[in-house]
Amino acid sequence: MEFLLDLATGRYALDDLIRAGGYAVLVAIVFTETGLLVGFFLPGDSLLITAGLVAGSGGLNIWWLNVLLIPAAIVGDSVGYAIGFRTGPRIFTREDSLFFNRRHLIRTREFYERYGGKTIVLARFIPILRTFAPVVAGVGQMAYRRFLFFNVFGGIGWVAGLTWAGYLLGQTVPNIDQHVHLVVIVVIVLSVLPIVGEIIKARRRKRPTPASAP
Repeated sequence: MEFLLDLATGRYALDDLIRAGGYAVLVAIVFTETGLLVGFFLPGDSLLITAGLVAGSGGLNIWWLNVLLIPAAIVGDSVGYAIGFRTGPRIFTREDSLFFNRRHLIRTREFYERYGGKTIVLARFIPILRTFAPVVAGVGQMAYRRFLFFNVFGGIGWVAGLTWAGYLLGQTVPNIDQHVHLVVIVVIVLSVLPIVGEIIKARRRKRPTPASAP
C-alpha cells in the first residue's frame, strides 16, 4: 500500500521504478490501470512516456516495450469489459471504498452515452476514464466485436504513441528526462483537444436556431 501511494503521488521516481522492475512492472501497471477498477490512480501516461525516455537512453528496447505493453492494454480493457458485462447495473450501486468511487463510474457512463464507441479510444488518453470506460461498455452490453475493434485501435494508439514520443524525445532533446512532467502535460492537453471540440460542436447543435426560437 505504501509503495502504491508513493507511486500515485509521484514520490517514487518512475524512471527508477522502470529500471528496477523492467518490463514485468510495466506490463503489470498497464494491465492493472486498464483492466481492474483499483487501477484508476496509476500514472499510465507518464509511465509510458518515461518508459520511452528510458528506452531512448538505452535502458529498454522500444520494440519490446510495444510488443509487451500493447497486448497488456488490450487484454486489460477486455477484462474491464468482462467485469462490466458480468456485474451489470449492480456495479453502480456498489459502496464507495478506498479503491472505488461511484462518481468516476457515473461520469464515465455520461461520457460514453455522449460519444458511444469512440469513448473506448478517446478514454485511453484520459486518466480515470480509461479505467472505467471498458466497464461501462460491458454494462451497456456493447457488442464485443465492436468493442474489440475500438479496444485494439485505442490500445495501439495509446501505447505506441506515448512510448515512441518519449523515445524520440529522449533521442533528440538533451536532459528531457528531467522535464517529463511538462511532456506529460502537453500530451494530455493535446489528447483532450478533440474531446473539447466534440463538446463545443454538441452544444452548438443544441442551441436553437433563430427561426425556431420563440
